[in-house]
Amino acid sequence: MNPFFSVYFEVTEELLDEYGAFNISLVTDLPLFIDPFLLFNSTKPGYQSLHNDIIRYLRFLRPRWEQGDISSGLLRAWYFFSEVKQNWLGFTRDGNSGRGLGRKFAFALDSNLARVFSNFGNEGVTRSSHLERLCLIKSGVGRDSISDFTTNLIKDYLLSYTEQFARSNISDSLTQTISVPRAFFDYNLERWMPKTYTLPFFKDDFVVLTPKDILTRDETWINYKDFANRFRDIPAAIENEQLRAEINNYFYSTIPEDREPTREETNLAISSTLARFPQIIDY
Repeated sequence: MNPFFSVYFEVTEELLDEYGAFNISLVTDLPLFIDPFLLFNSTKPGYQSLHNDIIRYLRFLRPRWEQGDISSGLLRAWYFFSEVKQNWLGFTRDGNSGRGLGRKFAFALDSNLARVFSNFGNEGVTRSSHLERLCLIKSGVGRDSISDFTTNLIKDYLLSYTEQFARSNISDSLTQTISVPRAFFDYNLERWMPKTYTLPFFKDDFVVLTPKDILTRDETWINYKDFANRFRDIPAAIENEQLRAEINNYFYSTIPEDREPTREETNLAISSTLARFPQIIDY
């Protein structure tokens, strides 16, 4: 069987390309990721609005964290997300069922709301707020986690984008109208809500299309690997002389003086320095 969306749903590649959607495989995930920075940096008002929606959700979470009233149930409701496997993107081999965003991501987000997102919406250095801050302070939170989180937060847009294409171009026999759980967040009810869509259907599940211009093949634009590799350069870009000196002094005090530090020691020193001086992330 030809594995591509265009073949199974009887549409041309040219039609998908004109619509702007990526022609996914229906056999296995492809190593592509939604990059929230591409939403922020886009000239399309709709994408910028999606980026603002992501920031709004994080700003919703932060005061709840400060009040200390997030129970284990609310932590699971607000911080835990399943992978949106129906977009067929990510690292999974032989299928499309990944691990999703479980306890590790939830606690990484929760524990860093005060430090990493302390000035969300009131930045003095960056031009906007950025979700990718999370993957700078936590080396284990990488492009797949950021992509999965972004996908969940813009899920309604992606489902509506897919529905519009399906209604116009795909035979009714290859679509179904279904209620999708956790499609959008209702800020009045403070809960994730379901919504009904007409979507392409393949092997007992719906399929989600993704616009090509928000996908990246490699690391997200703001990523820990590049940050760690260039960490020693970053304090030089910080304007406050005292802050630069304090950052450098603290960082070099956490690595061995008599030998070249190992990669693990360097990463630990970087994480420790970020925790001590979270303003580095803005720069």
